[in-house]
Amino acid sequence: MSASAGNETSPSSTPQELVLDLLGLHVLGRAQPRQTAPPPVATQVFLAVLGAVGLSDSATRTTLNRMVARGLLHRHRQGRTSAFQPTENAAAMLRRGRARMFSPAPFDHPGDVWTILNCPIPETLRNVRYQIQARLSWAGFGTLQANLWVAPGRIDAEELLDDIFPTDALGLVQAFHGTPTPPSSPEQLVHKAWDLEALRAEHHRFLARWETADAQPADALPQLLLLIDDWGRLLRTDPGLPTAYLDTDWPAERSTRTFQRLEARLGPLADERLQHLTHPRADN
Repeated sequence: MSASAGNETSPSSTPQELVLDLLGLHVLGRAQPRQTAPPPVATQVFLAVLGAVGLSDSATRTTLNRMVARGLLHRHRQGRTSAFQPTENAAAMLRRGRARMFSPAPFDHPGDVWTILNCPIPETLRNVRYQIQARLSWAGFGTLQANLWVAPGRIDAEELLDDIFPTDALGLVQAFHGTPTPPSSPEQLVHKAWDLEALRAEHHRFLARWETADAQPADALPQLLLLIDDWGRLLRTDPGLPTAYLDTDWPAERSTRTFQRLEARLGPLADERLQHLTHPRADN
């Protein structure tokens, strides 16, 4: 791998995101979902893989413990050590957006459909306001005005929010699928709800790190983990806005080609390494 994409986490990476990225590869696989539930991941696997991307053993152990306390991981005892698997909430988090991550056209949406969401946050949910806003941003929503969000494509708002909102509060949310009509201007909507220069900058950061990178077999698993971490962050930033309202040199297509080239080369080797780490007896 080129020096620009060495075995180092991005400044915006968090240990929890890297743990979830690794579990996503183990539990869900890459483009094709796994047919059987894999075993829990032993602590030593996390230490080996995350250590290769620059996380210390103590940081990894602390992150695993915190994720258990937050209800994201189940801990299993395996002799004198522990193993971890995602809770149902964490597994749902991993499944959301998985199809888009490995889509051949992740920035495209079928048809000219938008999702409009009126999402007031009652006082009883003030303590999870940030979580709600992060979830909506992650799903591709931009803010038009207070409590009013818009996203390209057809998004299931109930599935997106029902694990945060209690049933009585979920009824306050109003969601619509449709298309803008005059006097609404889709172009003005795009420019109001999203900072296009910030989105472009995220693409350029991704490309600066990965566009000229070469896949190295020995580093396939840690490099794929870093690639997926950066790619997932880019997808959470750019929801896939209609190209008709973007500049002709919009970099989404370059970013997609870059990810798909490297994922195709690193993926099979990373799968083999992960299989070896999580099923060590299979090779004895």
